[in-house]
Amino acid sequence: MLSSHSSVNSPEHRKLPEQFPTQNVVGFDICSLSLEEQLSQMLQWADERLSKVVCVANVHMIMEGNQRSDFSYVLNQADMLTPDGMPLAWMVSWLQFKKQERVAGMDIFLGLCEKANERPISLFLVGSTAKTLGKIQQRLNDEYPSVKVLGKAPLPFRPLTAAEDTALVQQINDSGAGLVFVCLGCPKQERWMHEHKNQINAVMVGLGGAFSVFAGEVKRAPKFVRSLGLEWLYRLVQEPRRLWKRYFSTIPPFLYLALRQLTSKTP
Repeated sequence: MLSSHSSVNSPEHRKLPEQFPTQNVVGFDICSLSLEEQLSQMLQWADERLSKVVCVANVHMIMEGNQRSDFSYVLNQADMLTPDGMPLAWMVSWLQFKKQERVAGMDIFLGLCEKANERPISLFLVGSTAKTLGKIQQRLNDEYPSVKVLGKAPLPFRPLTAAEDTALVQQINDSGAGLVFVCLGCPKQERWMHEHKNQINAVMVGLGGAFSVFAGEVKRAPKFVRSLGLEWLYRLVQEPRRLWKRYFSTIPPFLYLALRQLTSKTP
């Protein structure tokens, strides 16, 4: 059953808005800045070593939040929700009557690496496997030689013990990294970042499958496919057994909520 967000998104549960503009899309405030502007905001936070959470939102994430009140709270407490999925970018465009570009996880990763190559902001990588992180380190060395990766933590497929978690937080903070890229998959990575807000003194960015793509283990959809909003179909063809149920359970209800919002007098 679809949630109305009557309690979860009530004022006492909603974080005060940031200074940057947002657009509510089916109950969640999506940042409506350009890719370059969103990168600049993240870098400003990183310069100041602020503890911030950036969730790279797509239809799957938004519907997880719509159907689970605890995860809705996690998303509403994030410092930035970027329009990773083209449907979210389209919704922002239609509701604000101006073009909103997609701000995808892979583009955020590449953009921040490029900028970190030119300024003293270092990285810490959390998630994936040691093998994948090694490939990422090698490619970063080749393409962004000035980028400093101050630590890598491939987490085990189990919850960390309290002692392990404390040690990881200390390792990240002691490293001095300003950006922490987290690839644990949705909703695990968003929950992890939420739980470590105000513990980790860096900007935490949840990147989903970006590590595997950057490491060359998964092929990204061609640009024209992404621009048409069909990357989900490209991924479905690649991994039908894993993704068909997710798409079936999230795309139709999202379309229903989106159409209802677009036809409402008060979007």
